[in-house]
Amino acid sequence: MTGYDDRDGFIWMDGKLVPWREANVHLLTHALHYASSVFEGERAYGGRIFKSREHSERLRTSASLIDFEIPYSVDEIEAAKAQVMQANGMTDAYVRALAWRGAGEDMGVASRRNPVRMAVAAWEWGAYYGDAKMKGAKLDIAKWRRPDPATAPSQAKAAGLYMICTMSKHAAEAKGCSDAMMFDYRGYVAEATGANIFFVRDGEVHTPKPDCFLNGITRQTVIGMLHDRQIKVHERHIMPEELEDFQQCWLTGTAAEVTPVGQIGDYNFEVGALAREMVDAYEKLVRA
Repeated sequence: MTGYDDRDGFIWMDGKLVPWREANVHLLTHALHYASSVFEGERAYGGRIFKSREHSERLRTSASLIDFEIPYSVDEIEAAKAQVMQANGMTDAYVRALAWRGAGEDMGVASRRNPVRMAVAAWEWGAYYGDAKMKGAKLDIAKWRRPDPATAPSQAKAAGLYMICTMSKHAAEAKGCSDAMMFDYRGYVAEATGANIFFVRDGEVHTPKPDCFLNGITRQTVIGMLHDRQIKVHERHIMPEELEDFQQCWLTGTAAEVTPVGQIGDYNFEVGALAREMVDAYEKLVRA
């Protein structure tokens, strides 16, 4: 498989389609040095991006939270995504929209004189955790913690917030795991490196309260699905010692979709009926 910089196709950049290999930025792009960028990960099923408009709205919100404004409206972002899908002949795809502070007159921490740029790319991407939907993903427990929202804008899908996620996932993979579960700055269970987490105990669902990490669009969708099934959902702070009492676990995210978890550290979970039901129900929903 070729690198992501060496592929055929087109990427939308700053209002027009450019050949994939020419979608480049300058070395002195502000975002490369100071993480002044935000992004969205989205999936298209059968030619339709699931919750597309919600993702476009969140992209603009994330930019605002890290102090810049995207020079494209939600409608224009929607049109750009459709254009990319059509230009690349894709119906089932992963779609990445991102916006960042580019290269300009400023090259210090401040960058108000630099242009805000935006791009949309799409590519084929299968199951994020491989065959974990059948046997359950294996997770490490990360040493890094999600930060206090007083130290970082936790509700922004901002590139800088993923630095500790990358390090945590690398450490997990070195141990033969698919991912890592992170605690928050207080020691509560938070999320995986790129997905929200759910647990099942005695037929009821428990999920961490998203007060210092991203309240994912897939997370909100799955909670709605559980409510429709009259299954009680507890959104609350979860202590690490509670992990031994949960019977099932799964992850949610645009890339992860709904993926059962079989192990977190020394704790084991069954890939039970409810987890399998949510996997199947989500798959049906996104392709409806």
